[in-house]
Amino acid sequence: MSINCIVVDDDEAAMAYLCDLINQIPFLNLLSYHNYPTEALIAIENKDLQLVFLDINMPGLSGIELARLINSKKGEKIPRIIFTSGYDRYALEGYKVEALDYLLKPISQEDFISSVYKAKINIENRTRASSTLDYPENNFIFLRVEYELIKVYLKNILYIEGFKDYVKIYVTNTETYIKSLTTMKAIEEKLPAHAFMRIHRSFIVSLDKIDSITTNTVKIGKVMIPVSSQYKEGFKKFLDQWF
Repeated sequence: MSINCIVVDDDEAAMAYLCDLINQIPFLNLLSYHNYPTEALIAIENKDLQLVFLDINMPGLSGIELARLINSKKGEKIPRIIFTSGYDRYALEGYKVEALDYLLKPISQEDFISSVYKAKINIENRTRASSTLDYPENNFIFLRVEYELIKVYLKNILYIEGFKDYVKIYVTNTETYIKSLTTMKAIEEKLPAHAFMRIHRSFIVSLDKIDSITTNTVKIGKVMIPVSSQYKEGFKKFLDQWF
C-alpha cells in the first residue's frame, strides 16, 4: 500500500532532510512540501492525502493550529499527523490533537523508520475498517494507552466517557476501564454509527448494550447515563425505532 504524504516545515534544511528520508521509503509517496503552514491549507484538502509530517514552531499558523484545522474535517478521511519539532515540551499538545507520533529533531533515521511503519499499520487498519460495510463480531479499533496501541473489540464496549484530555472506555467482563489519550470527537469517528451513539457531550453508548431507556437517560448495567438536549433529536429517532 502506497501512503501519500506532505511535509510542512519552515526550516529549509530540516525539510530537505525529511524529504530525503521519505524518498528512501518505498511505500511513502511525497505529494508536496511547504515552507509555511498557510501554503499547506490547499494540500490538506486533497482527499488522497494520508499522512502529514508537520513542524510545530512556525510563523503565522503553528503546527498545533494547523493540526486542529486538519482534524476539523469531520466526515472526511482525515490524514494522520506525525509532528517534527526541536522541542520536546510540545509532545503532550501533539497527542491532544491526535498526532500519531512525535519526532524530536534532529531526527534519526532509526526513529523515522519506526514512526513511518507505525503510520503504515495505522493507515492500513483504518482503510481496512472503513471498507467493511458489515461490522463483524471481531471488528476492532486501536487506542493509544500510554506508549502502546491497544486493540479493543467493538462488541466488548459498553460505553465511553469523555474528559478534557482523555476518554475512559468501559468494556464487558471487567470492572475497570481503558484510559486513552484521545478526544471524544476522534473516537466517535472511529465507531460505526449504526452501533454507537453519542447521547451527551461526555458519553457515547453501545446501542445493543442498553438495558432500559427513559426520555432523558439510558441504563447500561447499573449505570444511568444522561441524554443531553444537544443530542435529544438523534436519540428520539432511535427511540422511535425501539417502539
